[in-house]
Amino acid sequence: MAVPENFTELALRRIHERPDATAYQFVRVGRDGRLDADSLSYGDLGTRSLRLAAWLQERGCHGQRVLILHTDGAQFVTSFLGCLFAGAVAVPAPPPSGARQNVERVANIIKDAAVSYVMTDCANASAVSQLLATIGHSDVVCLATDRTAVNDGEPEWHEPGLYPADVAYLQYTSGSVSEPKGVMVTHRNMLANQEAVRQGMRTTADSVVGGWLPFHHDMGLAGHLLHPLWLGGRGVLMPPISFVKRPVSWLRMIDAYGITTGGGPNLGYDLCVRRVTDEQLAGLDLSRWTTAVNGAEPVRAETMDAFAERFAPAGFRRSAFYPCYGLAEATLLVSGGTPGAPALERTVDAADLERHTVGEARSGRPSRTLVSSGIPRGCEVRIVDPESHARLPHGRVGEVWVRGDSVAHGYWNRPLDNAQSFCATMADGTDGFLRTGDLGVLDGGELFVTGRLKDIMIVAGRNLYPQDIERSVQQVSALFGSSAAFSVESDRDHVVVVQEVRTSRNYDTQLASLAADVQQCVAREFEVAAENVLLVRPGTVRRTTSGKLQRRAMRQMFLEGQIQPLHEVVAPEVRKLVEAGADARAGSRRGARERG
Repeated sequence: MAVPENFTELALRRIHERPDATAYQFVRVGRDGRLDADSLSYGDLGTRSLRLAAWLQERGCHGQRVLILHTDGAQFVTSFLGCLFAGAVAVPAPPPSGARQNVERVANIIKDAAVSYVMTDCANASAVSQLLATIGHSDVVCLATDRTAVNDGEPEWHEPGLYPADVAYLQYTSGSVSEPKGVMVTHRNMLANQEAVRQGMRTTADSVVGGWLPFHHDMGLAGHLLHPLWLGGRGVLMPPISFVKRPVSWLRMIDAYGITTGGGPNLGYDLCVRRVTDEQLAGLDLSRWTTAVNGAEPVRAETMDAFAERFAPAGFRRSAFYPCYGLAEATLLVSGGTPGAPALERTVDAADLERHTVGEARSGRPSRTLVSSGIPRGCEVRIVDPESHARLPHGRVGEVWVRGDSVAHGYWNRPLDNAQSFCATMADGTDGFLRTGDLGVLDGGELFVTGRLKDIMIVAGRNLYPQDIERSVQQVSALFGSSAAFSVESDRDHVVVVQEVRTSRNYDTQLASLAADVQQCVAREFEVAAENVLLVRPGTVRRTTSGKLQRRAMRQMFLEGQIQPLHEVVAPEVRKLVEAGADARAGSRRGARERG
Protein backbone atom coordinates (compact mmCIF):
# COMPACT_ATOMS: atom_id res chain seq x y z
CA MET A 1 0.00 0.00 0.00
CA ALA A 2 1.31 3.46 -0.96
CA VAL A 3 2.69 5.62 1.81
CA PRO A 4 0.36 8.63 2.34
CA GLU A 5 1.79 12.02 1.37
CA ASN A 6 -0.34 13.90 3.87
CA PHE A 7 -2.37 13.21 6.98
CA THR A 8 -5.62 13.70 5.04
CA GLU A 9 -4.88 10.65 2.90
CA LEU A 10 -4.13 8.62 6.01
CA ALA A 11 -7.35 9.66 7.75
CA LEU A 12 -9.46 8.87 4.67
CA ARG A 13 -7.81 5.47 4.42
CA ARG A 14 -8.77 4.65 8.00
CA ILE A 15 -12.34 5.86 7.45
CA HIS A 16 -12.77 3.68 4.36
CA GLU A 17 -11.07 0.65 5.91
CA ARG A 18 -13.09 0.59 9.14
CA PRO A 19 -16.43 2.39 8.64
CA ASP A 20 -18.26 0.40 11.31
CA ALA A 21 -15.46 0.30 13.91
CA THR A 22 -15.47 2.65 16.88
CA ALA A 23 -13.01 5.48 16.37
CA TYR A 24 -13.59 7.35 19.64
CA GLN A 25 -15.43 7.11 22.91
CA PHE A 26 -16.02 10.45 24.61
CA VAL A 27 -16.48 9.83 28.32
CA ARG A 28 -18.84 11.79 30.57
CA VAL A 29 -18.71 11.73 34.36
CA GLY A 30 -22.02 12.00 36.19
CA ARG A 31 -22.56 13.78 39.47
CA ASP A 32 -22.46 10.43 41.20
CA GLY A 33 -19.07 9.67 39.61
CA ARG A 34 -20.42 7.09 37.18
CA LEU A 35 -19.00 6.99 33.66
CA ASP A 36 -20.88 6.98 30.39
CA ALA A 37 -19.60 7.47 26.86
CA ASP A 38 -20.72 8.64 23.43
CA SER A 39 -19.21 6.54 20.65
CA LEU A 40 -18.22 7.80 17.20
CA SER A 41 -17.54 5.33 14.42
CA TYR A 42 -15.00 5.86 11.65
CA GLY A 43 -17.83 5.99 9.13
CA ASP A 44 -19.78 8.67 11.00
CA LEU A 45 -16.59 10.64 11.56
CA GLY A 46 -15.93 10.59 7.82
CA THR A 47 -19.48 11.63 6.91
CA ARG A 48 -19.52 14.55 9.34
CA SER A 49 -16.03 15.85 8.63
CA LEU A 50 -16.33 15.61 4.83
CA ARG A 51 -19.65 17.42 4.95
CA LEU A 52 -18.02 20.24 6.92
CA ALA A 53 -15.04 20.20 4.55
CA ALA A 54 -17.33 20.68 1.57
CA TRP A 55 -18.96 23.65 3.34
CA LEU A 56 -15.53 25.20 3.91
CA GLN A 57 -14.39 24.54 0.34
CA GLU A 58 -17.51 26.23 -1.05
CA ARG A 59 -16.40 29.37 0.83
CA GLY A 60 -12.83 29.29 -0.42
CA CYS A 61 -11.15 28.32 2.84
CA HIS A 62 -8.14 26.54 1.31
CA GLY A 63 -5.08 27.80 3.16
CA GLN A 64 -7.19 29.98 5.48
CA ARG A 65 -6.90 29.71 9.25
CA VAL A 66 -10.00 28.30 10.97
CA LEU A 67 -10.24 28.61 14.76
CA ILE A 68 -11.68 25.57 16.54
CA LEU A 69 -13.38 26.32 19.88
CA HIS A 70 -15.23 23.25 21.13
CA THR A 71 -15.87 21.71 24.52
CA ASP A 72 -17.45 18.61 22.95
CA GLY A 73 -14.92 16.04 21.79
CA ALA A 74 -16.91 14.68 18.84
CA GLN A 75 -17.48 18.16 17.47
CA PHE A 76 -13.80 19.02 17.92
CA VAL A 77 -12.45 16.05 15.98
CA THR A 78 -15.09 16.62 13.27
CA SER A 79 -14.09 20.27 12.89
CA PHE A 80 -10.37 19.47 12.99
CA LEU A 81 -10.59 16.82 10.27
CA GLY A 82 -13.03 18.98 8.33
CA CYS A 83 -10.38 21.69 8.17
CA LEU A 84 -7.70 19.24 6.99
CA PHE A 85 -10.02 17.69 4.38
CA ALA A 86 -10.80 21.18 3.08
CA GLY A 87 -7.15 22.19 2.88
CA ALA A 88 -7.70 24.83 5.57
CA VAL A 89 -5.33 25.37 8.50
CA ALA A 90 -6.89 24.25 11.81
CA VAL A 91 -6.22 26.43 14.85
CA PRO A 92 -7.24 24.64 18.08
CA ALA A 93 -7.83 26.87 21.12
CA PRO A 94 -9.76 26.75 24.41
CA PRO A 95 -13.30 28.22 24.29
CA PRO A 96 -13.26 31.81 25.65
CA SER A 97 -15.09 31.17 28.89
CA GLY A 98 -14.06 31.23 32.52
CA ALA A 99 -10.87 32.99 33.56
CA ARG A 100 -10.02 36.38 32.05
CA GLN A 101 -6.61 35.12 30.97
CA ASN A 102 -8.33 32.42 28.89
CA VAL A 103 -10.44 35.02 27.07
CA GLU A 104 -7.35 37.17 26.46
CA ARG A 105 -5.47 34.17 25.11
CA VAL A 106 -8.19 33.37 22.56
CA ALA A 107 -8.43 37.04 21.54
CA ASN A 108 -4.69 37.17 20.93
CA ILE A 109 -4.77 33.95 18.91
CA ILE A 110 -7.55 35.35 16.71
CA LYS A 111 -5.47 38.43 16.01
CA ASP A 112 -2.16 36.61 15.56
CA ALA A 113 -3.50 33.92 13.22
CA ALA A 114 -5.78 36.31 11.31
CA VAL A 115 -8.50 33.66 11.30
CA SER A 116 -11.25 33.72 8.69
CA TYR A 117 -13.71 31.36 10.35
CA VAL A 118 -14.50 30.11 13.85
CA MET A 119 -15.95 26.67 14.49
CA THR A 120 -17.73 26.40 17.84
CA ASP A 121 -21.00 25.11 19.30
CA CYS A 122 -24.25 26.55 20.60
CA ALA A 123 -22.98 26.63 24.17
CA ASN A 124 -20.10 28.95 23.22
CA ALA A 125 -21.40 30.76 20.13
CA SER A 126 -22.70 33.81 22.00
CA ALA A 127 -19.46 34.32 23.94
CA VAL A 128 -17.39 33.85 20.77
CA SER A 129 -19.47 36.32 18.76
CA GLN A 130 -19.23 38.87 21.57
CA LEU A 131 -15.46 38.44 21.73
CA LEU A 132 -15.10 38.88 17.96
CA ALA A 133 -17.08 42.12 18.12
CA THR A 134 -15.09 43.39 21.12
CA ILE A 135 -11.71 42.96 19.41
CA GLY A 136 -12.88 44.39 16.09
CA HIS A 137 -13.14 41.11 14.17
CA SER A 138 -16.92 40.97 13.70
CA ASP A 139 -16.35 40.15 10.02
CA VAL A 140 -15.04 36.70 11.00
CA VAL A 141 -17.72 34.06 10.35
CA CYS A 142 -18.70 32.12 13.47
CA LEU A 143 -20.34 28.73 12.87
CA ALA A 144 -21.99 26.62 15.56
CA THR A 145 -21.40 23.20 14.02
CA ASP A 146 -24.10 21.50 16.14
CA ARG A 147 -26.74 23.60 14.37
CA THR A 148 -28.14 22.84 10.90
CA ALA A 149 -25.93 25.29 8.95
CA VAL A 150 -23.89 22.38 7.61
CA ASN A 151 -26.32 19.92 6.04
CA ASP A 152 -26.91 17.54 3.18
CA GLY A 153 -27.67 20.41 0.83
CA GLU A 154 -24.05 21.53 0.71
CA PRO A 155 -21.87 20.73 -2.36
CA GLU A 156 -19.80 17.57 -2.43
CA TRP A 157 -16.25 17.46 -1.14
CA HIS A 158 -13.30 17.33 -3.51
CA GLU A 159 -9.66 16.38 -2.94
CA PRO A 160 -7.80 19.53 -1.77
CA GLY A 161 -4.48 18.63 -3.42
CA LEU A 162 -2.23 18.87 -0.38
CA TYR A 163 1.56 18.59 -0.29
CA PRO A 164 3.72 17.27 2.58
CA ALA A 165 5.06 20.78 3.25
CA ASP A 166 1.59 22.33 3.56
CA VAL A 167 0.68 23.57 7.03
CA ALA A 168 -2.01 21.37 8.60
CA TYR A 169 -2.57 23.23 11.88
CA LEU A 170 -1.20 25.91 14.17
CA GLN A 171 -0.36 24.61 17.65
CA TYR A 172 -0.29 27.61 19.94
CA THR A 173 2.24 27.18 22.71
CA SER A 174 1.33 27.59 26.36
CA GLY A 175 3.66 30.48 27.08
CA SER A 176 2.74 34.07 27.80
CA VAL A 177 -0.93 34.79 27.16
CA SER A 178 -0.02 38.21 25.77
CA GLU A 179 2.23 36.86 23.01
CA PRO A 180 1.00 33.44 21.83
CA LYS A 181 3.13 31.71 19.23
CA GLY A 182 1.53 29.43 16.67
CA VAL A 183 3.73 26.46 15.74
CA MET A 184 3.21 25.66 12.03
CA VAL A 185 2.81 21.87 11.95
CA THR A 186 2.92 20.47 8.42
CA HIS A 187 1.52 17.22 7.08
CA ARG A 188 5.10 15.90 6.84
CA ASN A 189 5.60 16.72 10.53
CA MET A 190 2.40 14.91 11.47
CA LEU A 191 3.24 11.76 9.53
CA ALA A 192 6.83 11.63 10.79
CA ASN A 193 5.94 12.18 14.44
CA GLN A 194 3.05 9.74 14.48
CA GLU A 195 5.42 7.09 13.14
CA ALA A 196 7.97 8.03 15.82
CA VAL A 197 5.28 7.63 18.50
CA ARG A 198 4.25 4.25 17.06
CA GLN A 199 7.80 2.96 17.03
CA GLY A 200 8.69 4.39 20.43
CA MET A 201 5.58 3.15 22.23
CA ARG A 202 5.08 0.03 20.09
CA THR A 203 1.42 0.79 19.54
CA THR A 204 -0.78 -1.14 17.10
CA ALA A 205 -4.36 -1.05 15.84
CA ASP A 206 -5.24 -3.10 18.93
CA SER A 207 -3.95 -0.37 21.27
CA VAL A 208 -6.53 1.71 23.13
CA VAL A 209 -5.20 5.24 23.51
CA GLY A 210 -6.70 7.81 25.82
CA GLY A 211 -6.40 10.57 28.37
CA TRP A 212 -7.79 13.84 29.68
CA LEU A 213 -5.49 16.53 28.28
CA PRO A 214 -7.17 19.32 26.24
CA PHE A 215 -7.03 19.14 22.47
CA HIS A 216 -5.31 22.51 22.16
CA HIS A 217 -2.32 20.94 23.96
CA ASP A 218 0.22 19.03 21.88
CA MET A 219 -0.05 15.78 23.85
CA GLY A 220 -3.84 15.98 23.97
CA LEU A 221 -4.06 16.59 20.21
CA ALA A 222 -1.20 14.67 18.59
CA GLY A 223 -0.93 12.01 21.31
CA HIS A 224 -4.44 11.21 22.51
CA LEU A 225 -6.69 12.39 19.66
CA LEU A 226 -4.72 11.82 16.46
CA HIS A 227 -2.64 8.76 17.35
CA PRO A 228 -5.63 6.36 17.51
CA LEU A 229 -6.65 7.63 14.06
CA TRP A 230 -3.12 7.05 12.76
CA LEU A 231 -3.24 3.48 14.07
CA GLY A 232 -6.81 2.73 13.01
CA GLY A 233 -7.49 1.95 16.66
CA ARG A 234 -9.77 3.31 19.36
CA GLY A 235 -9.41 6.51 21.35
CA VAL A 236 -11.02 7.12 24.76
CA LEU A 237 -11.13 10.74 25.86
CA MET A 238 -12.30 12.70 28.89
CA PRO A 239 -12.73 16.47 29.39
CA PRO A 240 -9.91 18.00 31.48
CA ILE A 241 -12.39 19.45 33.99
CA SER A 242 -13.63 15.94 34.82
CA PHE A 243 -10.11 14.93 35.80
CA VAL A 244 -9.46 18.12 37.77
CA LYS A 245 -12.66 17.70 39.79
CA ARG A 246 -12.19 13.97 40.39
CA PRO A 247 -8.77 12.54 39.51
CA VAL A 248 -10.09 9.04 40.18
CA SER A 249 -12.34 9.44 37.11
CA TRP A 250 -9.25 9.15 34.91
CA LEU A 251 -8.27 5.86 36.53
CA ARG A 252 -11.82 4.54 36.34
CA MET A 253 -11.88 5.42 32.64
CA ILE A 254 -8.64 3.49 32.10
CA ASP A 255 -10.19 0.48 33.83
CA ALA A 256 -13.68 0.63 32.30
CA TYR A 257 -12.61 1.19 28.69
CA GLY A 258 -9.44 -0.89 28.64
CA ILE A 259 -6.96 1.90 27.91
CA THR A 260 -3.50 0.51 27.21
CA THR A 261 -1.59 3.66 26.27
CA GLY A 262 -1.86 7.25 27.48
CA GLY A 263 -0.97 9.53 30.32
CA GLY A 264 -0.17 13.12 31.12
CA PRO A 265 2.16 15.39 33.03
CA ASN A 266 3.80 14.45 36.31
CA LEU A 267 1.23 16.63 38.08
CA GLY A 268 -1.59 14.28 37.04
CA TYR A 269 0.00 11.30 38.77
CA ASP A 270 0.76 13.41 41.83
CA LEU A 271 -2.89 14.49 42.09
CA CYS A 272 -4.01 10.86 41.97
CA VAL A 273 -1.63 9.95 44.80
CA ARG A 274 -2.89 12.79 46.97
CA ARG A 275 -6.61 12.75 46.20
CA VAL A 276 -7.70 9.18 45.43
CA THR A 277 -9.09 7.62 48.61
CA ASP A 278 -8.80 4.02 49.79
CA GLU A 279 -12.50 3.56 49.09
CA GLN A 280 -12.05 4.80 45.50
CA LEU A 281 -9.01 2.59 45.04
CA ALA A 282 -10.95 -0.55 45.89
CA GLY A 283 -12.12 -2.37 42.78
CA LEU A 284 -9.86 -0.55 40.33
CA ASP A 285 -8.06 -2.69 37.75
CA LEU A 286 -5.13 -0.93 36.06
CA SER A 287 -3.36 -4.07 34.88
CA ARG A 288 -4.11 -3.43 31.18
CA TRP A 289 -2.46 -0.01 31.31
CA THR A 290 0.91 -1.02 29.89
CA THR A 291 2.24 2.37 28.77
CA ALA A 292 1.63 5.16 31.30
CA VAL A 293 3.10 8.15 29.51
CA ASN A 294 4.76 10.72 31.77
CA GLY A 295 5.77 13.90 29.94
CA ALA A 296 4.95 17.57 29.19
CA GLU A 297 6.79 18.70 32.34
CA PRO A 298 9.78 17.47 34.40
CA VAL A 299 9.41 13.84 35.45
CA ARG A 300 9.93 13.15 39.14
CA ALA A 301 11.12 9.76 40.33
CA GLU A 302 9.46 10.37 43.71
CA THR A 303 6.06 10.78 42.04
CA MET A 304 6.42 7.59 40.03
CA ASP A 305 7.50 5.68 43.15
CA ALA A 306 4.56 7.00 45.14
CA PHE A 307 2.05 6.29 42.36
CA ALA A 308 3.36 2.77 41.77
CA GLU A 309 3.18 1.97 45.48
CA ARG A 310 -0.25 3.50 45.92
CA PHE A 311 -1.84 1.73 42.96
CA ALA A 312 0.00 -1.59 43.06
CA PRO A 313 -3.11 -3.19 44.67
CA ALA A 314 -5.00 -2.16 41.49
CA GLY A 315 -2.51 -4.05 39.31
CA PHE A 316 -0.40 -1.08 38.24
CA ARG A 317 3.25 -1.94 37.58
CA ARG A 318 6.13 0.52 38.06
CA SER A 319 7.58 -0.66 34.75
CA ALA A 320 4.47 0.63 32.95
CA PHE A 321 5.69 4.20 33.33
CA TYR A 322 6.92 5.67 30.06
CA PRO A 323 8.86 8.89 30.74
CA CYS A 324 9.40 10.82 27.55
CA TYR A 325 10.35 14.23 26.22
CA GLY A 326 8.74 16.34 23.56
CA LEU A 327 7.47 19.79 22.67
CA ALA A 328 5.02 21.41 20.29
CA GLU A 329 7.86 22.77 18.15
CA ALA A 330 8.74 19.16 17.31
CA THR A 331 5.05 18.24 16.82
CA LEU A 332 5.11 16.09 19.97
CA LEU A 333 7.59 13.30 20.74
CA VAL A 334 11.38 13.76 20.67
CA SER A 335 12.58 10.89 22.85
CA GLY A 336 11.16 7.93 24.71
CA GLY A 337 12.14 4.62 26.23
CA THR A 338 11.03 1.04 25.67
CA PRO A 339 7.54 0.03 26.89
CA GLY A 340 7.73 -2.37 29.80
CA ALA A 341 11.37 -1.59 30.59
CA PRO A 342 11.94 0.57 33.68
CA ALA A 343 13.33 4.01 32.83
CA LEU A 344 16.95 4.61 33.80
CA GLU A 345 17.56 6.87 36.76
CA ARG A 346 20.73 8.70 37.78
CA THR A 347 21.27 10.08 41.27
CA VAL A 348 23.74 12.91 40.79
CA ASP A 349 25.58 15.40 42.95
CA ALA A 350 23.57 18.64 43.16
CA ALA A 351 26.68 20.82 43.27
CA ASP A 352 28.03 19.22 40.09
CA LEU A 353 24.69 19.85 38.38
CA GLU A 354 24.97 23.54 39.28
CA ARG A 355 28.24 23.55 37.34
CA HIS A 356 26.48 21.88 34.37
CA THR A 357 28.16 18.52 34.82
CA VAL A 358 26.82 15.17 35.97
CA GLY A 359 28.69 13.37 38.70
CA GLU A 360 27.86 10.51 41.05
CA ALA A 361 26.12 11.51 44.26
CA ARG A 362 28.37 11.76 47.31
CA SER A 363 27.43 10.54 50.76
CA GLY A 364 26.23 13.33 53.02
CA ARG A 365 25.89 15.86 50.20
CA PRO A 366 22.75 17.14 48.43
CA SER A 367 21.76 15.05 45.44
CA ARG A 368 19.12 14.96 42.74
CA THR A 369 17.60 12.01 40.92
CA LEU A 370 17.28 12.43 37.16
CA VAL A 371 14.89 10.26 35.16
CA SER A 372 15.75 9.29 31.60
CA SER A 373 13.44 10.43 28.81
CA GLY A 374 14.71 7.59 26.62
CA ILE A 375 16.48 7.69 23.28
CA PRO A 376 15.75 10.01 20.33
CA ARG A 377 12.82 8.81 18.23
CA GLY A 378 12.89 9.67 14.54
CA CYS A 379 15.15 12.67 15.05
CA GLU A 380 18.68 13.74 15.95
CA VAL A 381 19.40 15.21 19.39
CA ARG A 382 22.52 17.10 20.36
CA ILE A 383 23.57 18.80 23.59
CA VAL A 384 25.00 22.22 22.80
CA ASP A 385 26.62 25.07 24.71
CA PRO A 386 23.93 27.78 24.44
CA GLU A 387 26.55 30.55 24.17
CA SER A 388 29.29 29.13 21.92
CA HIS A 389 27.01 26.67 20.05
CA ALA A 390 29.71 24.02 20.42
CA ARG A 391 28.61 20.41 20.76
CA LEU A 392 29.15 19.16 24.30
CA PRO A 393 30.43 15.68 25.17
CA HIS A 394 28.32 13.11 26.97
CA GLY A 395 28.02 13.92 30.66
CA ARG A 396 27.93 17.69 30.13
CA VAL A 397 24.70 19.66 30.60
CA GLY A 398 23.71 22.02 27.80
CA GLU A 399 20.79 23.10 25.64
CA VAL A 400 18.87 20.37 23.83
CA TRP A 401 18.94 20.89 20.04
CA VAL A 402 16.76 18.75 17.73
CA ARG A 403 16.77 18.09 13.98
CA GLY A 404 14.44 15.89 11.90
CA ASP A 405 11.19 15.62 9.96
CA SER A 406 9.12 16.09 13.12
CA VAL A 407 10.49 19.59 13.70
CA ALA A 408 7.86 22.13 12.68
CA HIS A 409 8.19 24.73 9.95
CA GLY A 410 8.44 27.54 12.50
CA TYR A 411 6.14 29.99 14.29
CA TRP A 412 3.35 31.62 12.32
CA ASN A 413 4.35 35.09 11.08
CA ARG A 414 7.45 35.30 13.32
CA PRO A 415 10.51 35.40 11.06
CA LEU A 416 12.89 36.73 13.71
CA ASP A 417 11.91 34.06 16.24
CA ASN A 418 12.18 31.42 13.53
CA ALA A 419 15.68 32.50 12.57
CA GLN A 420 16.77 32.20 16.19
CA SER A 421 14.90 29.06 17.25
CA PHE A 422 14.30 26.93 14.13
CA CYS A 423 17.38 27.67 12.03
CA ALA A 424 20.16 27.22 14.59
CA THR A 425 23.69 26.52 13.37
CA MET A 426 26.32 24.79 15.45
CA ALA A 427 29.88 26.09 15.82
CA ASP A 428 31.11 23.50 13.30
CA GLY A 429 28.66 24.77 10.66
CA THR A 430 26.06 22.02 10.99
CA ASP A 431 22.68 23.71 10.60
CA GLY A 432 18.94 23.09 10.58
CA PHE A 433 18.47 22.59 14.33
CA LEU A 434 15.63 23.57 16.64
CA ARG A 435 16.75 25.23 19.85
CA THR A 436 14.37 23.86 22.47
CA GLY A 437 15.32 26.13 25.37
CA ASP A 438 15.52 23.01 27.55
CA LEU A 439 18.63 21.88 29.40
CA GLY A 440 19.69 18.26 29.34
CA VAL A 441 22.46 15.73 29.20
CA LEU A 442 23.08 12.60 27.12
CA ASP A 443 24.28 9.67 29.16
CA GLY A 444 24.70 6.28 27.49
CA GLY A 445 22.69 7.54 24.52
CA GLU A 446 19.69 8.43 26.70
CA LEU A 447 18.40 11.94 27.27
CA PHE A 448 18.03 13.32 30.79
CA VAL A 449 16.25 16.69 30.86
CA THR A 450 17.44 18.83 33.77
CA GLY A 451 15.45 22.06 33.41
CA ARG A 452 14.64 25.14 31.37
CA LEU A 453 17.39 27.46 30.18
CA LYS A 454 15.42 30.62 31.01
CA ASP A 455 14.26 29.29 34.40
CA ILE A 456 17.78 28.79 35.73
CA MET A 457 18.37 31.03 38.76
CA ILE A 458 21.86 32.51 39.02
CA VAL A 459 22.27 33.48 42.68
CA ALA A 460 25.61 34.36 44.22
CA GLY A 461 27.32 33.01 41.13
CA ARG A 462 25.58 29.64 41.38
CA ASN A 463 23.21 27.97 38.91
CA LEU A 464 20.14 26.86 40.85
CA TYR A 465 17.29 24.83 39.39
CA PRO A 466 13.94 26.22 40.60
CA GLN A 467 12.29 22.80 40.57
CA ASP A 468 14.83 21.59 43.15
CA ILE A 469 13.89 24.43 45.50
CA GLU A 470 10.17 23.86 44.88
CA ARG A 471 10.48 20.15 45.57
CA SER A 472 12.30 20.72 48.85
CA VAL A 473 9.94 23.45 50.04
CA GLN A 474 6.84 21.37 49.32
CA GLN A 475 8.11 18.76 51.76
CA VAL A 476 8.27 21.25 54.64
CA SER A 477 4.58 20.86 55.56
CA ALA A 478 1.67 18.57 54.72
CA LEU A 479 -0.36 21.77 54.26
CA PHE A 480 1.72 22.78 51.24
CA GLY A 481 0.55 22.38 47.64
CA SER A 482 2.01 23.85 44.46
CA SER A 483 5.09 26.03 44.65
CA ALA A 484 6.89 28.43 42.31
CA ALA A 485 10.48 29.58 42.77
CA PHE A 486 12.19 32.29 40.71
CA SER A 487 14.66 35.10 41.10
CA VAL A 488 14.38 38.88 40.79
CA GLU A 489 17.18 41.41 40.50
CA SER A 490 17.61 44.65 42.44
CA ASP A 491 20.91 45.34 44.20
CA ARG A 492 21.58 41.63 43.66
CA ASP A 493 19.68 38.47 42.72
CA HIS A 494 16.99 37.52 45.22
CA VAL A 495 15.25 34.16 45.54
CA VAL A 496 11.44 34.35 45.72
CA VAL A 497 9.26 31.41 46.77
CA VAL A 498 5.49 31.47 46.26
CA GLN A 499 3.98 28.56 48.16
CA GLU A 500 0.33 27.49 48.26
CA VAL A 501 -0.90 26.52 51.70
CA ARG A 502 -4.14 24.77 52.64
CA THR A 503 -5.56 26.45 55.72
CA SER A 504 -9.14 27.22 56.67
CA ARG A 505 -8.29 30.41 58.55
CA ASN A 506 -5.57 33.02 58.47
CA TYR A 507 -3.63 31.92 61.51
CA ASP A 508 -0.93 34.58 61.55
CA THR A 509 1.26 32.75 64.03
CA GLN A 510 1.08 29.45 62.13
CA LEU A 511 1.73 31.12 58.78
CA ALA A 512 4.68 33.09 60.15
CA SER A 513 6.16 29.87 61.47
CA LEU A 514 5.66 28.11 58.12
CA ALA A 515 7.32 30.98 56.27
CA ALA A 516 10.29 30.76 58.62
CA ASP A 517 10.46 27.00 58.02
CA VAL A 518 10.60 27.63 54.25
CA GLN A 519 13.47 30.08 54.71
CA GLN A 520 15.38 27.63 56.88
CA CYS A 521 14.81 24.82 54.37
CA VAL A 522 16.21 26.82 51.45
CA ALA A 523 19.15 28.10 53.50
CA ARG A 524 19.99 24.62 54.79
CA GLU A 525 19.70 22.70 51.54
CA PHE A 526 20.88 25.28 49.01
CA GLU A 527 23.03 27.62 51.09
CA VAL A 528 21.28 30.73 49.80
CA ALA A 529 18.96 33.15 51.55
CA ALA A 530 15.25 32.98 50.72
CA GLU A 531 14.35 36.39 52.01
CA ASN A 532 11.13 36.52 50.02
CA VAL A 533 8.45 33.97 50.87
CA LEU A 534 4.78 34.37 49.97
CA LEU A 535 2.24 31.93 51.39
CA VAL A 536 -0.85 31.99 49.18
CA ARG A 537 -4.23 30.34 48.73
CA PRO A 538 -4.54 27.14 46.66
CA GLY A 539 -4.96 27.90 42.97
CA THR A 540 -2.71 30.97 43.01
CA VAL A 541 0.28 29.32 41.34
CA ARG A 542 -0.30 29.45 37.60
CA ARG A 543 -0.10 26.42 35.39
CA THR A 544 -0.92 25.75 31.78
CA THR A 545 -3.86 23.57 30.77
CA SER A 546 -1.47 20.60 30.75
CA GLY A 547 -0.23 21.33 34.28
CA LYS A 548 3.08 22.95 33.33
CA LEU A 549 4.28 25.51 35.86
CA GLN A 550 4.37 29.09 34.52
CA ARG A 551 7.29 30.54 36.47
CA ARG A 552 7.77 33.55 34.22
CA ALA A 553 4.10 34.47 34.56
CA MET A 554 4.39 34.12 38.35
CA ARG A 555 7.48 36.32 38.35
CA GLN A 556 5.65 38.99 36.35
CA MET A 557 2.63 38.83 38.66
CA PHE A 558 4.90 39.19 41.69
CA LEU A 559 6.75 42.19 40.27
CA GLU A 560 3.47 43.89 39.37
CA GLY A 561 1.99 43.31 42.83
CA GLN A 562 -0.77 41.02 41.54
CA ILE A 563 -0.25 38.23 44.08
CA GLN A 564 -2.42 38.48 47.18
CA PRO A 565 -0.61 36.53 49.94
CA LEU A 566 -2.02 35.14 53.16
CA HIS A 567 1.36 35.93 54.68
CA GLU A 568 4.58 37.31 53.23
CA VAL A 569 8.18 38.02 54.11
CA VAL A 570 9.75 40.38 51.56
CA ALA A 571 13.16 42.07 51.62
CA PRO A 572 13.03 45.91 51.55
CA GLU A 573 14.91 46.11 48.23
CA VAL A 574 12.49 43.68 46.60
CA ARG A 575 9.46 45.45 48.07
CA LYS A 576 10.58 48.63 46.28
CA LEU A 577 10.66 46.70 43.01
CA VAL A 578 7.13 45.38 43.60
CA GLU A 579 5.77 48.81 44.51
CA ALA A 580 7.35 50.36 41.39
CA GLY A 581 5.93 47.57 39.21
CA ALA A 582 2.46 47.94 40.71
CA ASP A 583 2.54 51.72 40.12
CA ALA A 584 3.67 51.24 36.52
CA ARG A 585 0.91 48.71 35.88
CA ALA A 586 -1.72 51.01 37.38
CA GLY A 587 -0.47 53.90 35.23
CA SER A 588 -0.60 51.74 32.12
CA ARG A 589 -4.18 50.71 32.84
CA ARG A 590 -5.21 54.33 33.44
CA GLY A 591 -3.66 55.31 30.11
CA ALA A 592 -5.48 52.49 28.33
CA ARG A 593 -8.83 53.61 29.79
CA GLU A 594 -8.18 57.21 28.73
CA ARG A 595 -7.27 56.14 25.20
CA GLY A 596 -10.36 53.92 25.08
